[in-house]
Amino acid sequence: MSPKSPIEGVKRPILGKSTKIEALKQMITRVAPAKTNVLIIGESGTGKELVARALHELSPVHEGPFIAVNCGAIPESLIESELFGHKKGSFTGAIADKPGLFEAADGGTLFLDEVGELPVSMQVKLLRALQDRAIRRVGGNETIKIDVRIVAATNRNLEEGVKKGTFREDLYYRLNVIMLETPPLRERVGDVEELIHVFFDRFNEKQKRGLEGLSADALQVLLSHRWPGNIRELENVMERVVTLAAGPEVEVSSLPSEIVHAARKASGVPKELVLRADFTAGAVDLEKVILEVRAFYEREALIYSKNDAAKASALLNK
Repeated sequence: MSPKSPIEGVKRPILGKSTKIEALKQMITRVAPAKTNVLIIGESGTGKELVARALHELSPVHEGPFIAVNCGAIPESLIESELFGHKKGSFTGAIADKPGLFEAADGGTLFLDEVGELPVSMQVKLLRALQDRAIRRVGGNETIKIDVRIVAATNRNLEEGVKKGTFREDLYYRLNVIMLETPPLRERVGDVEELIHVFFDRFNEKQKRGLEGLSADALQVLLSHRWPGNIRELENVMERVVTLAAGPEVEVSSLPSEIVHAARKASGVPKELVLRADFTAGAVDLEKVILEVRAFYEREALIYSKNDAAKASALLNK
């Protein structure tokens, strides 16, 4: 048996065994021991903070603090004070000296999430702090040395930002010593089902619902969804499903209607097949439904048999 990879032992594991996730885990394991700056790119909801935390836990500064800040969530007028701290009286409301996040992260990791949201004026000051490995509090003259490993993340295309002048090129290269990419869920073949069951079990236990699981139909609908919001969307949906399920098994009727409709549209399955008997809109044209279902299965049989008509007929007992 091969030895267990260090990344498998982190407090908040990165779930999945798809090719892209395994490659990402290997890169984290290789990069983490160095104190090199890392830039994590990826769509919203793909787990960039999980990667940052794994980098910290496997790094030489793992005993130090891990400080995370969402650069897009802080008002522009407060960003400098939040990052670098301020001196008493430096601005209205500064009633005492306050250390910033750089000082709080000293000896550990500072995770700058959504770094692409920083205004250009703040990018200059961040670059200086990274170059000098020192900061000054707002309103202060003292230079404070800091020993911080920087991990930044963004869902923006920073190269495009550099071209448009919205992101400084020198800061981009200072942050992008090593780049890691978190793949979107739609590209993680085979991982979605594992994540569905993990989140189902987590919320089922947390809410003490005692649900037995998901029906085959409900699972198929969830598997066919594209998950544009990635892991965050999947986690939120599973929490909602567990909360609202009539039980003991989660049926299609417990799934969000927008996901059911999207699954039907993507697969070409008639609404009546996905939702079972739905008479809320009135009478159903049964003959039309039967023809649509027949056409759907004939098309799927041909796809499965690679357009071998004889094999397709056998699959359909024709």
